[in-house]
Amino acid sequence: MMNLNKILWSVLASAILLLTSASAFAEPDAKLWPVMKEAFFAKRDMQEVDFIKIDAPRRAESGAQVPVTYSVDNAAANGVKITKLYAFVDANPIPLTATYHLTDALGNFQLATRIRFETDAFVRLVGEDASGKLYLASREIRAAGGCGGTVESDEAAIRASAGKIKFKVDEPVAIGSATSTTFNIKHPMRTGLQRDLVSQGFVPAFYIKKTEFSYNGKPVLTIDVGVGTAEDPYFKFNFVPDAAGKLEVTATDNEGKAFVQQVDVKG
Repeated sequence: MMNLNKILWSVLASAILLLTSASAFAEPDAKLWPVMKEAFFAKRDMQEVDFIKIDAPRRAESGAQVPVTYSVDNAAANGVKITKLYAFVDANPIPLTATYHLTDALGNFQLATRIRFETDAFVRLVGEDASGKLYLASREIRAAGGCGGTVESDEAAIRASAGKIKFKVDEPVAIGSATSTTFNIKHPMRTGLQRDLVSQGFVPAFYIKKTEFSYNGKPVLTIDVGVGTAEDPYFKFNFVPDAAGKLEVTATDNEGKAFVQQVDVKG
């Protein structure tokens, strides 16, 4: 489990910044992962597998919005049941982009999202089963400039629009079958590493911290969201409704504000 204190976070972020600051575009560095693996999963064995997959472009148009799709092939897993997925960009100053807590309601897990890259890097997806065993998938992606830089914005307008949600379930819905849902929330997802264009001071971190999806009151998917998730967080995933009902989402930011929306699901 990850029981990292503030000192460890600071040391890890400083080390990665030092290694990646020489160039905006640099070859993805395979040497970063062993250090990071030890920091997050000290002395725990980890098996590379092909039933956890990362689908993404080899080179992204923008480091601020890199599309990725994560999936777990239950049939190919041969009985391994993944309950948690940790998503990393190993060259980012804050490498953990999100942690996904999975349930049986997701069926064969597949989720599309958008993440940030500070420089060319590997995406590492670590799956954990109920017994604590760890499984690894990796993909190299070239993208840069998505974590730092400067921002210029109307603070009042940003605050007014933050938390506005678009949430839908694709129709028609077949009860007992995989159903696609799309969630998108307006939010700047400030990393705490960006500078104000005028003052050049660091802009405080302001981001969605947790997103919880439930169906008829039962958990479907919980996401611990990190600042490596792109601005205006987007999650598209499948779930399997066992009856007609309501799919609800609650998103909470790092300042404690909660944003709630629900959608009716009719079979």
